Amino acid sequence: MGDRKSEESPFISSKKPVTLNPSWESQLQSDTNGKGSGSVMSKIVASLQPPIDKHKLVFFIFILHGLGTLMPWNMFITAKAYFEDFKLSENYTGPTETNYRGNFMQNMGFASQIPNVLFNWINIFMSFGGDLTTRIVYSILIEIVILIITVVLAMLDSSEWPGVFFWATMCSIVLINMCNGIYQSTIYGLVASLPPKYTGAVVLGSNVSGCFATIMSMLCATFFSSMRTSAIYYFVTAILVLLFCFDTYFALPLNKFFRHYEMISKHSEKSSGSKTELNVPYWQIFKKASPQLFNVFFTFFVTLSVFPAVHSDIKRSDDFVIGEKYFTLMTCFLTFNVFAMLGSLTTSWVQWPKPKYLVVPVVLRVVFIPLLIFCNYAPKDIVRTLPVFITNEWVYWIIAIIMSFSSGYLSSLGMMYAPQTVHAKYQVTAGMFAAAVLVSGIFAGVMFSYLSPLIIQL
Repeated sequence: MGDRKSEESPFISSKKPVTLNPSWESQLQSDTNGKGSGSVMSKIVASLQPPIDKHKLVFFIFILHGLGTLMPWNMFITAKAYFEDFKLSENYTGPTETNYRGNFMQNMGFASQIPNVLFNWINIFMSFGGDLTTRIVYSILIEIVILIITVVLAMLDSSEWPGVFFWATMCSIVLINMCNGIYQSTIYGLVASLPPKYTGAVVLGSNVSGCFATIMSMLCATFFSSMRTSAIYYFVTAILVLLFCFDTYFALPLNKFFRHYEMISKHSEKSSGSKTELNVPYWQIFKKASPQLFNVFFTFFVTLSVFPAVHSDIKRSDDFVIGEKYFTLMTCFLTFNVFAMLGSLTTSWVQWPKPKYLVVPVVLRVVFIPLLIFCNYAPKDIVRTLPVFITNEWVYWIIAIIMSFSSGYLSSLGMMYAPQTVHAKYQVTAGMFAAAVLVSGIFAGVMFSYLSPLIIQL
């Protein structure tokens, strides 16, 4: 009965909303006087036997939030056919002065990644909207509103105003990725105070996101003959996922396992004095975590250098077992997302190599850039002069599987190791740095992919 009262008292005795620090933990913090007792309390809390993550509830919640952090990017790139072959096609709009679909994917890459990178980095040094809860909640809500606007645009007949539709879509992508930059950075900062495998859960969720978007795209295209209807249900699904993220976030402060590690983090900060937040040694944290930050950056740089830009433009031969209609969907999008997800999942049981040697396989992955270019890479409207060195589709598929699995596995390890390289009181900041270099690696890889069409014309 005593335990029950202690858990119910925040709702009975206080009119304040649920926060990440339930009242009895907050009272423990207030008992510290800033003269060493905070350090003692931190050691006492840390020495306690941590509660069990019953039914792995917290683990699955962070998988869900990992899915939510990359949901906007995956939903928009997977809807390529909806934008290019329907809303912006000449069959729908008629001849137009501007070819809006010609560089749509490139424009979407700029519109999405620049604000994502910018706000991931700014979120480390500035508190947009205050504490972690406020940042996450408002980011998710704004993303939901923008997706609702996207659904409304799908419902409307935009054939008479393709330019307005194009720029409205670009503005939506910019805004949704500004919010997503804050959301993603904050989630990685929040999970950094938990055991490393929970950071791996967020990375796993981000890889599940791509698989989820691909499967939903296939299902919507199968069940609905109209591209308009398919797109509406497709984007509505993204809204539902973000609503689940919003709802489950408020379950975290009620979980004993999460509260235990949150208390350790808070008391560790308290033990360093009242000016901790004002004097965060950002450069020292970055320098200390830099080996793992490089691993995260370079893994995503190599991956995005070839996926989806090169990977999705590799063509099949006439006698391959998978037909042309499903070749790219199966060997590119589904293969990458499934095996990247399996790679992330593997880190829950195996963490090898150790932090010191992780850089070796990370750097060796650069070989996948020339290997996939040597396959039958043939982008539209480009005449390839470079010979095709890898003509066997099975060899190409094996290369794609290894690239995908290693991307999920090594990126997850890097994200798990990064917060562990610094003191516990700085793990949140280290986690945010890791998220920032993650999206920086994505952006750098996307920019590098523009060189691939030039390489095959040499």
